[in-house]
Amino acid sequence: MFDSLSDGLQSAFKSLRGKGKLTEGNMRDGLSSVERALLEADVSYPVVQSFMGHVTEKALGRRVLLSLRPDQELIQIVNDELVNILGPVDTSLHLKKDGCTIIMLCGLQGSGKTTTCGKLAKLLLEENITPMLVAADLQRPAAIEQLRVIGKTLGVEVYSDLEEKDPVTICQTGVKRAQAAGARVVILDTAGRLAIDEALMGELKRIDKRVSPDQVYLVVDGMTGQDAVNSAGAFNAALELDGVIMTKLDGDARGGALLSVKQVTGVPIKFIGTGERFDSLEPFRPEGMASRILQMGDIVQAAREAHRIVDEKDREELERKMASGDMTLDDFKNMLEKVAKPGLMGKMMGLLPGMGALKQMADSEEAAGGIRQTIGAINSMTPQERRNPKIIDATRRTRIAKGAGVQTPIITQLVKQFEIMKPMMQGLAGSGAGDRMKMMQQLQSGALMGDLAGQGMKAKKSTGKRLSPDERAKLKKQREKQLRQAKRKDR
Repeated sequence: MFDSLSDGLQSAFKSLRGKGKLTEGNMRDGLSSVERALLEADVSYPVVQSFMGHVTEKALGRRVLLSLRPDQELIQIVNDELVNILGPVDTSLHLKKDGCTIIMLCGLQGSGKTTTCGKLAKLLLEENITPMLVAADLQRPAAIEQLRVIGKTLGVEVYSDLEEKDPVTICQTGVKRAQAAGARVVILDTAGRLAIDEALMGELKRIDKRVSPDQVYLVVDGMTGQDAVNSAGAFNAALELDGVIMTKLDGDARGGALLSVKQVTGVPIKFIGTGERFDSLEPFRPEGMASRILQMGDIVQAAREAHRIVDEKDREELERKMASGDMTLDDFKNMLEKVAKPGLMGKMMGLLPGMGALKQMADSEEAAGGIRQTIGAINSMTPQERRNPKIIDATRRTRIAKGAGVQTPIITQLVKQFEIMKPMMQGLAGSGAGDRMKMMQQLQSGALMGDLAGQGMKAKKSTGKRLSPDERAKLKKQREKQLRQAKRKDR
């Protein structure tokens, strides 16, 4: 997300590091690099002018020029100004205490409205609120069936009427059905067009007038750059939007639309879509987004993602084991299995402070291969070996390596990494915020992910030819025999 913008800003900050003496001249050079990074990210020119005006005024002050760490001072100034232009944002859906809250989604074709209906529904389900969806997009025949599939997947009722040709009537009837069913929220999926036209706006205005939605959100494709800002302005003029939901930010390396839409239209971004999954809709937080853009992570969103992939009971049990030092290789394997889904490890790395540099490596095929091999190696151990890796001697390492199909040094490295990581995890579970940050830095310096990726690369180089079915069967029998012998020894 926003890689080119982040890289451009980091390049600007680096130009100020190592200066023997900071002057107004080289500070202006750094600021010019910041301005260039924003323009290359397709940020609206008036927004860039306003942004740089505020940043320049603060950056050329005596406090910054005489600072021992001027680059850090500039990062703080840029961060504060990013938060200022992105916020403030109220991400509440303002649900009624009594009655049914009507949420209307609008936007151009291809912006992701129908999928966003499912994502909003998922967000509500997590709050124990079951909404009803209304299929009012009659322009795209597949939209009705798509919404039905989404509703079935999520276990949410979808109202549709293939015989009715008036979307206003469909919305009115859908709202009545939701009210009669006692639903607290009804979400209207309205029609889009390839471009803004009078027919589209007229249809949306009629729905707005006759149904009187409580919240109207515009869904825009963040990858369309300034076109997204222009469409937001046109829709807001017609409907008085309550907020924008910006989609496809996982594929947008620039970020110009995100930084421009609030300043140009006055409409806040309420949610952002960061993937295709139904749980990839995030409440928009200016502070977290500014921190991500500056490659400083977003610990709040990281915690939110962790809550998604680990349920409350498992999390409490893991924290107890971490705090008491009882964490085993089985627990470590379970952690790896939960975050080993495609793209998830890299996403988590990007959200953790100081770990952004490992994000691309975490998403690589080598890293994925290393994690799979680590899980396979742990699976090849006996229960006692997983509980107490210190008993794994040379003979056991050889047996485990053969069973997992890896070389013996990888088993040695795995055990060593786990023994180093275990006390760090214990410190993370029982320390304050400052100590946790130090522990995170130690984990990063240990380069656990780098070692796992390296294991994948080593294995890839040393694999040679693929084993035949007979060879694999023979290897499996040897592994089972060795495993039985090891279990008898452990008894």
